[in-house]
Amino acid sequence: MIEITEVTKQFQNKKQYITALKQVSLEVHEGEVLGLLGENGAGKTTLLRAIATLIEPSSGSVEVAGFHTVKQSDEVKKRIGVLFGSETGLYERLTTRENLEYFGSLHGLGKHETKVRIEKLAKMFGMRDYLDRKIGGFSKGMRQKVAIARTLLHDPDIVLFDEPTTGLDITSSNTFRQLVHQLKREGKTIIFSSHIVEEVTMLCDRVAMIHKGELVYDGTLEQLYAEEGSSDLNYIFMSKLVRGGNEDA
Repeated sequence: MIEITEVTKQFQNKKQYITALKQVSLEVHEGEVLGLLGENGAGKTTLLRAIATLIEPSSGSVEVAGFHTVKQSDEVKKRIGVLFGSETGLYERLTTRENLEYFGSLHGLGKHETKVRIEKLAKMFGMRDYLDRKIGGFSKGMRQKVAIARTLLHDPDIVLFDEPTTGLDITSSNTFRQLVHQLKREGKTIIFSSHIVEEVTMLCDRVAMIHKGELVYDGTLEQLYAEEGSSDLNYIFMSKLVRGGNEDA
């Protein structure tokens, strides 16, 4: 479903080049939940942005459902839903309903279909009380719920979440986790980055660890536990960061 082949991404900062990703290769299969783990600045968001067609790799390639993210970006965009951390992309002067109606129209949804999906998502995330309130006065958690609803509104086959539970309370975080299980049952392909190790343990079929732009682990949690002789993912994660790509050190 998603094929990442030797992707490198460099950004220019004045006269210097900063390498955010270094020849990352990774496959994510249909219906799989992949967790991205890495410290801030490791390259997780850059990788998700490359998959979402928002940036072009400096070298290498990304294909989503058989479509090249640079050459066939429109086809990729039809099939993905994206949420990047606190970048909700919502319009503060519009209500929750108006925001979702607007994004529904961008995805080519009819009015009735949009209405049905808005009601379903509002019930799922407990947003009915503020469907007709303007976004401008919302708390961070309320905005995040609306942003997640926007991401799922067009029923995408592939969902990319970057720190999706940021700003959510315990109840809403649990609702999100239930949502991921539901999306998996529906056969959706999901990649999400998280700093919450327990979240990855609960939700993911596989985990990919990125350190300083390099992929230092890709596999199931069971394989990882067997390799490391421990089931403490937090300890393993920190150990991987210390070792980086030098696994023989």
